[in-house]
Amino acid sequence: MKNINRLYPHLFALVGFIIVSLIYFYPVLQGKKIYQSDIVQYTGMAKEQNDFRKDTGEEPYWTNSAFGGMPTYQMGANYPHNYIKKLDSVLRFLPRPADYLFLYFIGFYILMYVLRVSPLKAFIGALAFGFSTYLIIILGVGHNAKAHAIAYMPMVVAGVLLVFRKRYIAGGLLTMVAAALEINANHFQMTYYLLLLLLVLGIYYVIQIVKAKEYKHLGILSAVFAGAALLAVGVNATGLMATAEYTDFSIRGKSELTTNPDGTPNTTDSAMEYGYITEYSYGIAESFNLIAPRLFGGGAREDVGKNSVMYEFISDVGANPQEANEFVKSVPTYWGEQPIVEAPAYIGALVFFFALVALFIDNRKIKYAFLAGAILSLLLSWGKNFPELTTFFIDYVPLYDKFRAVSSIQVILELCFPVLAVMGLQTYFKSDKTEQLKALKLAGGTALGIVIVLFLSMGMFSFAGMHDEQLREMYGDIGPAFVEALQEQRKDMYTGDLIRSGLLILAAAGILWAYMKNKLSAMWATVVVGLLMVGDLYMIDRNYVNNDDFVSAREMDVPFQATEADQFILEDTTYYRVYEPQGRLQARTSYFHNSVGGYSAVRPQRMDQLFNYLVDPRVNAVLNTINPETMEIGKPFPVLNLLNIKYMILQAGEGQNVPIINPYANGPGWFVNSIKVVTTADEELQSLEKLDSWNVAVINKSDYPEVVQKTAYPADSTATITLKEHKPNYLKYTTNNDNEGLAVFSEMYYMHGWKSYIDGKEAPHFRADFVLRAMKVPAGKHTIEFKFEPQVVKTGSNIALMSSIGMILLLAGGIYMAIRKPVAGKQE
Repeated sequence: MKNINRLYPHLFALVGFIIVSLIYFYPVLQGKKIYQSDIVQYTGMAKEQNDFRKDTGEEPYWTNSAFGGMPTYQMGANYPHNYIKKLDSVLRFLPRPADYLFLYFIGFYILMYVLRVSPLKAFIGALAFGFSTYLIIILGVGHNAKAHAIAYMPMVVAGVLLVFRKRYIAGGLLTMVAAALEINANHFQMTYYLLLLLLVLGIYYVIQIVKAKEYKHLGILSAVFAGAALLAVGVNATGLMATAEYTDFSIRGKSELTTNPDGTPNTTDSAMEYGYITEYSYGIAESFNLIAPRLFGGGAREDVGKNSVMYEFISDVGANPQEANEFVKSVPTYWGEQPIVEAPAYIGALVFFFALVALFIDNRKIKYAFLAGAILSLLLSWGKNFPELTTFFIDYVPLYDKFRAVSSIQVILELCFPVLAVMGLQTYFKSDKTEQLKALKLAGGTALGIVIVLFLSMGMFSFAGMHDEQLREMYGDIGPAFVEALQEQRKDMYTGDLIRSGLLILAAAGILWAYMKNKLSAMWATVVVGLLMVGDLYMIDRNYVNNDDFVSAREMDVPFQATEADQFILEDTTYYRVYEPQGRLQARTSYFHNSVGGYSAVRPQRMDQLFNYLVDPRVNAVLNTINPETMEIGKPFPVLNLLNIKYMILQAGEGQNVPIINPYANGPGWFVNSIKVVTTADEELQSLEKLDSWNVAVINKSDYPEVVQKTAYPADSTATITLKEHKPNYLKYTTNNDNEGLAVFSEMYYMHGWKSYIDGKEAPHFRADFVLRAMKVPAGKHTIEFKFEPQVVKTGSNIALMSSIGMILLLAGGIYMAIRKPVAGKQE
């Protein structure tokens, strides 16, 4: 009975997390869905894949609707024996996005339990972590995989801490399961950042262990971590192996080209260019947004309200009240150093204040490890603004150059500071009055001191944003006055939020002082401080993600409507591709057609290069040849033709889509007369610009020396290649050629998984024309088939099955031992 009673606070916390998650996103209870721009794009990308799965019950693992063709490994592919994904689905039982918010809460609560924080303070800390502004914003825009991975971070940390404390069984099992769930979330950038934090924590503990000469403990925990990691990776083997296989094929792999699209030398040794990796770098001064949200203008589109400088300005220049109300809902107030942000990364003024309390009063040395993790993430988030550290990590730290948007590493800081804050809140109430007074003076003085210094330093800032010059031009005659008013608005936000944070810190300090003077009980002081801490974050979050972001379920399930251009193109039942220049890196076209574009952070590299170097820069040249009467392209363009781009979709002056016909598209496959031999990737690409792709194929001798031993193939004007059947993962052709021929297919070459057959017997194929498939075909009539049968899925699934069995057996054994002999925790 005693043990059951001890569960009640945790059950209340669990129910509380469910209620809070549903309250914040309560439109989900009305059947609505939050409008997430990234999920809209995902829906477009995955349409063919999902339709095929629904119609056949099979998993294609390949889609032709994006970038000419690519694996679906990063598009929600379902793998056999992925039982950890089923467990994750059980944990995410709430409607989206309330499910992710719930995961934020429960994961952090588990970490607090491991740190022996009382249920009430753990509950408050979990809410403070979950309502950290960045964590809410990513739910608003649809970075679901990122949110998913972040949510399991605290749980992984909790398991690791238990192991270091010699709770080998409980810690090992928790680490194993949490790490498996973390990897399953499929956002390797967030998982990589978690590993950096674990490295910091590991260094701290190993130093302690070596000092104490507990080498046996070191050996045991190493074995526990190795076993947990092995099984966590094993149950996710299919996804990990598929991703590893695909990475070098994507833009995350190192380019083979030695020049950039502008002709300058490509000298980078990293997987991606330095500028691309660091494009989203947090400004150094902008970091103070962590404690006062809108110091740098908040988000790119802020609702500044009626009582604002901008409302007054727009009214003065002639706007009526209704127009002014609409205008001030979306004002470009952000003036930081990033190209664009949805909202500030605000952790909370009181979270920062109580983290300082922990640093000044808590005697547990683990606080320094969390502080070090927070500082490291902050420094790395500065990116190009701290080039010495950033360049070192890009050049020397394994895999760091695989990820962009370095500012997002602040998720580690956003985990560490709430941990420190709860430690501070907990320790304050356990300390004597002398220590409490000392902590109040030092933490309060430091926090308020920072606020005062920032307030007095306002004159050091220009409040000018990187887009202000464009705004001056956009608003014509009133442009200069508009920008001047905008900068005054930014100053008001700067001072207003500093005052707000200062008042919150004073209020919290006053409550703690009242407790110290016996004017408030510990429970009420904790509750009031908790309400202030969470309420502060809640109110800021609602500015950016609220009920207005919800739409009908149909609007998210069917986010794109076919235009007249789409309907015209869809009347053509032959096999072709579509190119929409204005939206090449969006997924709208993929929703309806086999597109050469799409929306993906891991798009195929060579296809991307083909367009960046040869197609996108020459769009105007194509447009200039269009016959306005027939709406056809007037002359052949090699790259469009070899990719079988039969249609282009252009935007007319009034935003309407117009279909353009390319009568020169090569079709699904053709025989060439000769091979142009090249030796480098640069030559491969450059040769396509003026290539007679119908008659000549470009093949790299360095990759296929045996293929180019014969370069001429006798012409047969009657030779044909006919596509008889096509599915995402299967293509069937018939060919007829009096001579041995070299066939080129307008399908993307991918070195893994695709197998080719001639009359049922496997035959090799190879890459031609930089991105396409080609093969030698004997004389006569033949049936050619391409089947996507990725071995990586078969191998990975077998590993996942065996690892899942091992994980279940270990969990069963651990639960049995826990029931027989509960183990008490050891103090930090």
